[in-house]
Amino acid sequence: MKKLSHTDNAGKAVMVDVGDKIEQIRIAKAAGQISLSPDTLNLLKENQLKKGDVLTVAQLAGINAAKQTSALIPLCHNIFIENVRVDLRTDENGVIAESEVRSTGKTGVEMEALTAVSVALLTVYDMCKAVDKNMVISSIRLIEKIKK
Repeated sequence: MKKLSHTDNAGKAVMVDVGDKIEQIRIAKAAGQISLSPDTLNLLKENQLKKGDVLTVAQLAGINAAKQTSALIPLCHNIFIENVRVDLRTDENGVIAESEVRSTGKTGVEMEALTAVSVALLTVYDMCKAVDKNMVISSIRLIEKIKK
């Protein structure tokens, strides 16, 4: 089995030392979804939910979350993010969220991309919870990781 990068020889959590790594373009893409009832989905599409424009607020929340990842996840490095894209769209079952994060640096941006999707979907949940008690967030996953 491969050794975990965030543990020392005694199995204690440590931050990975990236000091000797070379700077590279780092891109990560993530996705996830939230299922909504048909009634909730219609309210969302018609912008009739009391909290406002769900998809725009969720998009902004996801972007902001990507920028705050190192404050949320203890062993993540504080990195300079060059770009964050969060896209949300409806389908027949609810909302699909996708993110892409780009940075030039010594460590990847997978956690930032996953955090963006997670918080975007949590925001949809928060904004719809008054009318839908059966929402399910699922399939949050890393789609692609690129190093150039």
